[in-house]
Amino acid sequence: MSLPLPVDYAPMEADTAREIPSGPEWEYEPKWDGFRCLAFRDGTKLDIMSKSGQPLARYFPEIKAALLSLDAEKFVIDGELIVTRDRTLSFDDLLQRIHPAESRIKNLSQETPATLMVFDLLVNDRGADLSNRVLDERRTALEQFAAKYLESQNRIRLSPRTRDFDVAKAWFKRMAGPLDGIIAKRVDRPYASGERISMLKIKNLRTADCVVGGFRYGTKQKLVGSLLLGLYDDAGLLNHVGFTSGLAAAEKPALTKRLEALKREPGFTGSAPGGPSRWSTERSGEWEPLAPELVVEVQYDHFSGDRFRHGTKLLRWRPEKAPEDCTLKQVRRESESPLTLLS
Repeated sequence: MSLPLPVDYAPMEADTAREIPSGPEWEYEPKWDGFRCLAFRDGTKLDIMSKSGQPLARYFPEIKAALLSLDAEKFVIDGELIVTRDRTLSFDDLLQRIHPAESRIKNLSQETPATLMVFDLLVNDRGADLSNRVLDERRTALEQFAAKYLESQNRIRLSPRTRDFDVAKAWFKRMAGPLDGIIAKRVDRPYASGERISMLKIKNLRTADCVVGGFRYGTKQKLVGSLLLGLYDDAGLLNHVGFTSGLAAAEKPALTKRLEALKREPGFTGSAPGGPSRWSTERSGEWEPLAPELVVEVQYDHFSGDRFRHGTKLLRWRPEKAPEDCTLKQVRRESESPLTLLS
């Protein structure tokens, strides 16, 4: 028995869009905040492969066991591995699952079990290759597969979808905090392995006012390379939450002098930037503390684990904004749990 798709088969990827597209050719799904993967089952053999082609099965034994327990003995499914805490997504807990120690993996699989959110079927339970069929047909086959094999599963869930543009907009608005955004897919196209031509991602972009608690020099010359951002917690401590870069080259000399005049320890009175990691150089781990006087407005797409997940976009300086008003409350907006989409 063999599958028609190899385990190094690349998943379809998404291009970026600013607005949710509308029209009968589109359907919409939640953009889950996790690890994208393809799961290949061929009898007792199972591979779970990341988007970059790395094997994930050993890190998620509970998902491996769940997939092998299905009565279907062959299939290839496309989905997203997520971990939830307090009914919301926790990317930090998900990252902890990638650990070298087998004992730690076993403990985490029980303490923070993952869920595989499934949204596409590439090979069905009869071993037929569906990748050349349009999404409308693949999704119908996936829903039939889920009804037959997944109803008793709590570790493998069918990701919701809608063809209703207004429903997609409501998802985007209601889940603006915990949901990563919306995925729009063309229902009239086959699976575009490794390409970005049939799927769009629309992220929730928000803004926050942050204190500049420090900065790092660039790697080539002693000019500012990035600003280190801070927000005050309920105890009045300034916590490091991320960074912003992309500063205009022409502005860097004057800005560097301005920042150097404000150098003052400790910079951050709560959590502070760490030292260099195994991925960074010694110099990239160094930073300069500043007096908490400067405020900037930045744009971000996701805030989790008390920090911005990715780098932020600097929008403007806010000289009229009091630094003490820049609090974590801005980014901890109350919003509905994305798991309500599954109920």
